[in-house]
Amino acid sequence: MAFTLYSLIQAAILCVNAVAVLHEERFLSKIGWGVDTSVGGFGDEPGVKVQLMTLVRSVRTVMRVPLIAVNAVCIVLLLLFG
Repeated sequence: MAFTLYSLIQAAILCVNAVAVLHEERFLSKIGWGVDTSVGGFGDEPGVKVQLMTLVRSVRTVMRVPLIAVNAVCIVLLLLFG
């Protein structure tokens, strides 16, 4: 199996799928990454954990519907071209 651009795109799609299916209450809260209600002060830089959680929430919100179409296209391409 060769390392192609399609395999790189497919790996990226799988990673986005993995982020999109993370459930905040079931999985993320068990490892301490659940909803954080602490409010930082004005001008404070958010930490890495807060930024990652914001990224996870954004991916789940924005990419939910487009991921269905992208996954369907990938499945059809795999069925047609192997």
